Amino acid sequence: MTTTTPAPHLAQNYAPVMDEMTVRDLEVTGAIPPELSGWYLRNGPNPQDADSAHWFLGDGMVHGVRLEGGRATSYRNRWVRTTKLTDVRNTYDDGPEEDLLAGSANTHVVRHARRTFALVEGSLPYELDCRPGRELDTVGPYDFGGRLNTAMTAHPKTCPVTGELHFFGYGGFKPPFLTYHRADASGALTVSRPIDVPAHTMMHDFHLTTSYVVFMDLPVLFDQDEALHGDGLPYKWHPTYGARLGVLRRNDPFGAVRWLPIEPCYVFHALNAYDEGPDSGRIVMHVARYPVYNETNATLWRWELDLDAGRVTEVQIDDTPCEFPRVDDRLAGQDSRFGHVTVADTPHVGTGLPRSYLVRYDLHSGTATRHEFAAGRTPGEAAFAAADDTPGGPGWLMSYVHDASTDRSDLVILDAQNVVAPPVATIHLPRRVPFGFHGNWLPDE
Repeated sequence: MTTTTPAPHLAQNYAPVMDEMTVRDLEVTGAIPPELSGWYLRNGPNPQDADSAHWFLGDGMVHGVRLEGGRATSYRNRWVRTTKLTDVRNTYDDGPEEDLLAGSANTHVVRHARRTFALVEGSLPYELDCRPGRELDTVGPYDFGGRLNTAMTAHPKTCPVTGELHFFGYGGFKPPFLTYHRADASGALTVSRPIDVPAHTMMHDFHLTTSYVVFMDLPVLFDQDEALHGDGLPYKWHPTYGARLGVLRRNDPFGAVRWLPIEPCYVFHALNAYDEGPDSGRIVMHVARYPVYNETNATLWRWELDLDAGRVTEVQIDDTPCEFPRVDDRLAGQDSRFGHVTVADTPHVGTGLPRSYLVRYDLHSGTATRHEFAAGRTPGEAAFAAADDTPGGPGWLMSYVHDASTDRSDLVILDAQNVVAPPVATIHLPRRVPFGFHGNWLPDE
């Protein structure tokens, strides 16, 4: 008998779970802060047929834990029922026309204007139901009343001052390869502005400040032949393309984009960005930067943009490999003193990271503290949950943590101001949660 070894992105805790469940009254070690009332949701790839050509391409599944009154009242997981999942069709099957419904909706979960969206950057968002008893059920694709005619990034930014949602769509077989969008606090799409870029590059994230939107045009280019005939992710590293940052003033969304060159690199995820002062023309950004796409680890870097001089100063903050940078989202686009990243032991996908922990950076003092997990316990991204109404104040970090010794997962809650301490609470889940991407703490409205 011949046995087939699964691909690394389908093995161990990357392997999908094959059912949906709802389990109530979860066991807890420690004490859940009674202030926490809402859902912790996290998205990730979970191919329905247990097979996919690349980790990024599996069907989206959202895993959620409900907290209320100091209790973990339920765990629920649901596939996002996109047309790719229900109709078993591929984005590129019909030739060079994009199907904006046929994404996997596997990358992020966000809320805006009382709607909850599962996102992937290659398609329209999919709205999820939040009514009691129907949580995480799929409502369907959402196009902002017919006004959104591009894909939507999986990393939109909510301005904490205006309540606006800023995002972009990239891709396609023909220009424009990039379009900037803005929705107001009520959810109405108010800006859709094409931006001229020379090629379709993989633009996973971007930056927002009080005054600017900043795009990253980096040398990972779409490969049309691979998209039409290959079985992997259709993007390749092309360092000769160059790398640059495009700066657009928020108060002039149809104005000129100022492009500043940087060293070739790749960035999946931005930590945060802010203006150094009103009308200063200086922007500070922190990113998880890869010197070479798909061959190296990311580390935390600081980029300082001087618009008057037309240059970017690039400084490495730390040499610790990291990913999934997050801040208190109430300080998005502002000077957030603290940021958090994940360092995960995942040798089966080639990173070679020797240990697993969450790091809290003090970006003002340049110091860092960490919560190190026991051997075999691997965290994912840590989302911030606020303890009060003070942006940047006390709160908790929440992350799914896989335990290799039991092949189960926990939702771990850490005190964000004392990450070195033991967890405030560990919520024991009825199953393992496969490694995934991004999520949020969504408090009750």
